[in-house]
Amino acid sequence: MLTLASKLKRDDGVRGPRASNPASDSTRRVSVRDKLLVKEVAELEANLPCTCKVNFPDPNKLHYFQLTVIPDEGYYQGGKFQFEIEVPDAYNMVPPKVKCLTRIWHPNITETGEICLSLLREHSIDGTGWAPTRTLKDLLNFDDPLNIEAAEHHLRDKEDFRNKVEDYIKRYAR
Repeated sequence: MLTLASKLKRDDGVRGPRASNPASDSTRRVSVRDKLLVKEVAELEANLPCTCKVNFPDPNKLHYFQLTVIPDEGYYQGGKFQFEIEVPDAYNMVPPKVKCLTRIWHPNITETGEICLSLLREHSIDGTGWAPTRTLKDLLNFDDPLNIEAAEHHLRDKEDFRNKVEDYIKRYAR
């Protein structure tokens, strides 16, 4: 994280308030996304619950990271779940792409890792979709059904649902 922040400051210092050579400026231009991410990643890490951990495979690429969630309560307690987050160039006008890398039995996540969250949609019927005022921190709120079978299972038989979740945790989330 510090490397990109340092680079942004260094590049701004090299260019000064007005760039004299537009050609070299275009090769050094830092995207709006990257400038936003320097601030948002620092805020995300400062406010991350103790059950979550962020990993940047390449600290110079803040637009791609992994989130590990290890719930300490509820149905998913004892599991370790990996999520992949990719922030597109058009961020913050479009939402990040989020995928669950750990197989999980969850009403909002398919078994292939697709996630249903209103705020991950650019346009949402319920009005809670992505907006430029949202930040990465908003991604930590999961309550919007996608896996209908899991949702119905939960409504029909909570104990059997819990057993299936525990089975998935033993098989895929340790």
